[in-house]
Amino acid sequence: MIFEAHQLPDQLSLYVESIFHFKNFIPDHSIERVVPTGHIFVIFELDGFTRNTFDNETLKPNATYEQAWVSGAHKDYLSISAHENSEMFVVQFKPFGAHPFLHIPLEKITGKVVPAEDIFGDEMRLLREAILNEESSADKFLKAEEWLLTRFHEHMAPPQVFVEFYEELQKAPAANYPLIVENYPNTQKHLIDQFKKYVGLTPKVSQRILRFNEILLKVHKKEMISWAQIAYQCGFTDQSYFIKEFRLFSGFNPEEFIEQDFNQEDDPNFFPLDRRG
Repeated sequence: MIFEAHQLPDQLSLYVESIFHFKNFIPDHSIERVVPTGHIFVIFELDGFTRNTFDNETLKPNATYEQAWVSGAHKDYLSISAHENSEMFVVQFKPFGAHPFLHIPLEKITGKVVPAEDIFGDEMRLLREAILNEESSADKFLKAEEWLLTRFHEHMAPPQVFVEFYEELQKAPAANYPLIVENYPNTQKHLIDQFKKYVGLTPKVSQRILRFNEILLKVHKKEMISWAQIAYQCGFTDQSYFIKEFRLFSGFNPEEFIEQDFNQEDDPNFFPLDRRG
């Protein structure tokens, strides 16, 4: 598989986590589970395949997506299709970074995957064609970068105090959450409204998703795992609540997760559901 990522200019790197392009991906499965991370994505297929999302319980297709689509912040895991010899181009926004480019309150797409033209109109078809027509990943990245700079409205960027709050939430132990909220210079209602606008989630749900992803990083590629120690390190005082939270965001209890070797996957947020023997 070919995988390329783009070094973003400073103006964009404040809001965009990454831009990447991959091709000739040959998975050993056709359905994979994506756990919530709080990010928003703009995704382009460059291979002509129609993608599906699936019902999380029955794994029957419940929606199809072609050419380009936007995935909002999710509270729950998502089941999506994986295709042989696939090629995709992805813009991944920081959890607080998409609003200056999408120009809508992000709560409008929370928990949704929507056709990109529903938000961006016909310009998304033109952008996909421009990216598709470039031979090299570097030239594809330049097309996306030009588009992002055109879409960026600085007056729609989140206030610096909000960015600092979110970054503190990312860095601090989960047990510090009440203190971080207490130190926010405005009311809790104001904070919740800001989160709905700039992130699409409430601050509490965002904090829980951050904590869950911290757990995934702690067990990633590890051979020996003490769940009790990890639960304690991540601020859980109740083991049953830890298991419930782990299942809520991943669909598995911790032991099932390890039995399936999901912690050994290269990407800690994607797990195959129907791996071929």
